[in-house]
Amino acid sequence: MEINPVFARRLYLCWLISHSERPNVPRLMELTGWPRRTLQDVLKALPGLGVELQFVQQGVRNNDGFYQLENWGPLNKSWIHQHHQALFAAIE
Repeated sequence: MEINPVFARRLYLCWLISHSERPNVPRLMELTGWPRRTLQDVLKALPGLGVELQFVQQGVRNNDGFYQLENWGPLNKSWIHQHHQALFAAIE
């Protein structure tokens, strides 16, 4: 199975957000090893796929909080869960 790395990165990030505790940018950077800018670009691209992503504000500062996946849109959540390792491999 050959997966486009750009698309795989988006799907893998959806999986990570749904499986991580309080997934904010610093935490996601730690989990993925991706630069901040790459991570922010991928997060920004998710609504274009039909994914509903919400930032849950917690704390006083503007960026205190975490991301929450509200709706997977047209993406097959089960398929992504089953293939998250293949998605990760396609990114590297």
